Amino acid sequence: MKKFLILLLISICSFAQNANRKFEKATLKEGVLTINTSDGDYLVKIISEKIMETSFISKGETFNPISHAVVLKPKTGNLILNETSKKLDYYSDGIAINIQKNPFLISYSYKKNPVVSEKLGYIKKDSTEILEFNIDKTEILYGGGARAIGMNRRGNRLQLYNRAQYGYETRAELMNFTMPIVMSSKMYAIHFDNAPIGYLDLDSKKDNTLQYETISGRKTYQVIAGDSWEDLISNYTDLTGKQPLPARWTLGNFSSRFGYHSHEEVEKTIKKFEEDQIPVDAIIVDLYWFGKTIKGTMGNLEFDKDNFPNPTKMMSDLNKKGIKTVLITEPFVLSTSSKWQEAVDKKILAKDKTGNPATFDFYFGNTGIIDIFKLEGKTWFWNIYKDLINKGAGGLWDDLGEPEVFPSSAITAGGKADEVHNIYGHNWAKLVQEGYKNDFPLVRPFILMRAGYSGSQRFGMIPWSGDVSRSWGGLQSQTEIALQMGMQGMGYMHSDLGGFAGDYFDNQLYIRWLQYGVFQPIFRPHSQEEVASEPVYKDIVTKAKAKKQVELRYQMLPYNYTLAFENNQKGIPLMRPLFFEEPNNRDLSTVCETYLWGNDFLVTPITKAEAKTTSVYFPKNNNWFDFYSNKKQLGGTTGTIVVEEDHIPVFVRGGSFIPMIKTIQNTLKYSLENFDLHYYFDEKTTKSEGKLYNDNGLTPNAFEKGEFEIVNFNSNYDVNKNLKTITLNFNTEIGKTYQTSDKNINLVVHNCKAKTITIDGKSVTFKNNKTSIEIPVSWLKGTSKEIKIQL
Repeated sequence: MKKFLILLLISICSFAQNANRKFEKATLKEGVLTINTSDGDYLVKIISEKIMETSFISKGETFNPISHAVVLKPKTGNLILNETSKKLDYYSDGIAINIQKNPFLISYSYKKNPVVSEKLGYIKKDSTEILEFNIDKTEILYGGGARAIGMNRRGNRLQLYNRAQYGYETRAELMNFTMPIVMSSKMYAIHFDNAPIGYLDLDSKKDNTLQYETISGRKTYQVIAGDSWEDLISNYTDLTGKQPLPARWTLGNFSSRFGYHSHEEVEKTIKKFEEDQIPVDAIIVDLYWFGKTIKGTMGNLEFDKDNFPNPTKMMSDLNKKGIKTVLITEPFVLSTSSKWQEAVDKKILAKDKTGNPATFDFYFGNTGIIDIFKLEGKTWFWNIYKDLINKGAGGLWDDLGEPEVFPSSAITAGGKADEVHNIYGHNWAKLVQEGYKNDFPLVRPFILMRAGYSGSQRFGMIPWSGDVSRSWGGLQSQTEIALQMGMQGMGYMHSDLGGFAGDYFDNQLYIRWLQYGVFQPIFRPHSQEEVASEPVYKDIVTKAKAKKQVELRYQMLPYNYTLAFENNQKGIPLMRPLFFEEPNNRDLSTVCETYLWGNDFLVTPITKAEAKTTSVYFPKNNNWFDFYSNKKQLGGTTGTIVVEEDHIPVFVRGGSFIPMIKTIQNTLKYSLENFDLHYYFDEKTTKSEGKLYNDNGLTPNAFEKGEFEIVNFNSNYDVNKNLKTITLNFNTEIGKTYQTSDKNINLVVHNCKAKTITIDGKSVTFKNNKTSIEIPVSWLKGTSKEIKIQL
């Protein structure tokens, strides 16, 4: 059957081959297979057992080996080349390239199953170059960056040109992240490893064709295979780099708006959080920190002395309270700014064709843009950041990095504007991360950005979805954007909670957005000044509702931080589509209204006003339990759920372990010496496991340095002669340099009642509640625990 499928695929593709491309010869040297053809050469590398890279170099062209995306080094050893008069196969234990010599055809397989093939392959047009592939009519396609066009992106021709769309709602074809990657429901991906602008055509002509079109640059692509969605994404993030584990405070609440005008406003706002006992970990200071007006001041890049007379003291006082100050910066230096002449004199701006600073007008004024591809530009920009960090800044917000305006005529040290446009934000994040590594090696950077490129996650970039409309339509697009970007490596994609653009005032919308925000990667309400984003500036009723969501966010910190660690280690996104759970269920392939938060939560945001009910599908592998009422929902069914005002529908997977803490004012107070552990008993799930990751929340690469602990939980449900027993086992993996502590755990076992309970063989007291059992567990460091529950 497999041979038949391969022959069928070759037969179909042969009709569409470039008849002018003739195979000449193939040579293998140092792991690189060179295939000479009549119009150019193919260079093929097996990067891993699941990733293969192919580059086409047309006649007269010189190969550019520099990738801005790829960090994984090619595999060596166990690579096999078989050649006959008719075909050539180059393969590892997994992925293979299969070359038919006449007519010339390149196709790829994984574990001997066909994956994808070139159609016409390389095509030269008047002003662009194309790589063309066959796809079969059943494939559902994802990728292409951050867009609001539906989960299945097949049928679209997507422009690859990072550009902000202000006030978007349910449809946004072009946004801040336009990434050259396609992922298929057949469990493979193609990443086009080239920076210049272009297009990604996902069968817009409905002729089963995938095209990558670019103005210039490399004709290099990687074919990535996977055994599951999680495996595919892990392989892609192996290729382009894993996201560093962010500081724990990053997962807390942000006070953010456009913007705080003075030291007094910053101080007043944080004081209100304290008085209202609403947790907060950071305050984001928008562009008023360097100017009294929006226009004309961008590029000053130093505190306005009138409104921020002593920024070092301000940030020091906030740091003492556990509040980080995050400062906005942009890559533009206006000709009216205080640093314009310095920027001109030091030659750190992009140039025009005459060699003078390239200047252009946009909303904020007449400007130049910092050439971050030039060593002098990087050094100049980082020295400004270094000074701000030394003054006490705890994080950086790098805004407008598409760049928002970047005329094609501008020239940088890295190339013309259109050649580097899509990697400007990427390299900006790299600049900041490298600066931290060199000058602040004990700090995990916080880099908030709205534009980037393939692999930007490895620099610690925290992306957000841009200037979304403050409307129900704006909210409705957010799960699609976050889920798609998580699949493309950017696991921390999030939105301005409450919406940003416009003066639409709706407290119901605000609360629904915050309820969703609890179960998205970053909890950051943000808006224009017309409508307050901070809960402390809401009316009493709305404030109380918002406070509950912020408190729940903090109670979830142990679970969420463990998700962050899993993303760091495996690349798995924090928000996951339902088809991860059932990849063969085509009914789930375009669903984004419900998603998985980590492995154990099923979340359905409410995105319509006055909604009374909503429909939720419950994945079949487990039963699911209402997070708020414990009501059971059978796996594999679709339920009509009554919508409650004070929360969105959230369900927990049967067999899950959910670690939680009591609410704290900020993560400075975080501790696992006392925590709650919720175990959701489900008769259908006889065995399960979970874990809890912990470190100091600050040290870079704490896991690699041995400064961590991982608490492992296991469950086993056994029925023997009508005797029903749940056995829970706890043990800890402790890093070689980590100082752990004893723990007091309030173990809550849901959905059952107990007759007797023993811990390490000794009977203990416990409490049977209406739908759960509470068991106090004292756990000495360095020991294991066994809890037996007789039902």
